[in-house]
Amino acid sequence: MSETIVTLQHVDKWYGDNHVVKDMNLEIAEGEFLTLLGPSGCGKTTTLRMIAGFENATEGTILVQGERVEDKEPYQRDVNTVFQNYSLFPHMTVYDNVAYGPSIKKVPKNEIRRQVREMLELVQMSGYEKRKPDELSGGQKQRVAIARALINRPRVLLLDEPLGALDLKLRKQMQFELKRLQKKLGITFVYVTHDQEEAMTMSDRIAVMKDGVIEQIDRPSVIYQRPKTRFVADFIGESNIFAGTVAEAADGLLRIRTPGGLVTAKAEGCRKDDEVYVSVRPESLNVSFEPKEGFSFRAVVTDSVYMGTLTKVLLQAEDGQEIKFSRFEETEGLSEGTEVWLYWNPEKAVVIPAGEAREG
Repeated sequence: MSETIVTLQHVDKWYGDNHVVKDMNLEIAEGEFLTLLGPSGCGKTTTLRMIAGFENATEGTILVQGERVEDKEPYQRDVNTVFQNYSLFPHMTVYDNVAYGPSIKKVPKNEIRRQVREMLELVQMSGYEKRKPDELSGGQKQRVAIARALINRPRVLLLDEPLGALDLKLRKQMQFELKRLQKKLGITFVYVTHDQEEAMTMSDRIAVMKDGVIEQIDRPSVIYQRPKTRFVADFIGESNIFAGTVAEAADGLLRIRTPGGLVTAKAEGCRKDDEVYVSVRPESLNVSFEPKEGFSFRAVVTDSVYMGTLTKVLLQAEDGQEIKFSRFEETEGLSEGTEVWLYWNPEKAVVIPAGEAREG
């Protein structure tokens, strides 16, 4: 088990009457890639800025390598930050931008040259030393910004939406490059994004945030397959969420009455008459032309889209709820207006008690 390098203990951040971060407790392991994921205004960037020392916590303690961040000036910390807007010096060449940190620290020139060469090779920017930032593409600027941060050999690299300004193809390319760099160097990355796919692709763990609170923190596969709250189920990927009431509960198998009909799911700790949400991913949903045992949920096909790698089918329940169903093979017999019955493997559904849904 890796040692903890960043610790947040009961951290709160207020801006006037606005409670931005609420009693946050978080431990980040040395060498891990942790992503703070959530919608705009959830407190993820504020959390990153507090770790960097650009903002002070209103209450609580933040430790980096066991030392309180407020006890050191930002330039004294073993932490560097990469921003979305790159923050390169426009009047400096690529070489001088990357060499800036070691130059400030009075590192010998021969050593600076060696380090700059190594960093530019690492981010695949060798040969661009004499260019100015305005002669570079967005992806090239981002690589230079990363090289400038990495040359200082930080123990922790903080990245605030670093790929946000890039086009989709370049973003995907840079996602894999950043993950490659992180694995190669063994540096702890704390990454902020609102892009779920980006978080799922790159992270060792994801902390999903909403309204200043971490709703769930775990490995990407667990976050996707076993969301703990309705918000996480809805925010991460696509999910069908059915509100209902437990009609029967026996041996962990629940019969749940929803507005669209009866459904079945497997879960512990629920009792008869409990109000719950049932989350089912589109790829876990099945349809039939006749009802299956434990299910009496009827829907009508409203649209079908072939997307090359998969087919997405939209359905509408009798109460008007839109339902998504997807398959990697083409679906036959599901033309618009077709009436079908929904069912799924009860173990593939996630049951979330309504009291833990944390809506609003």
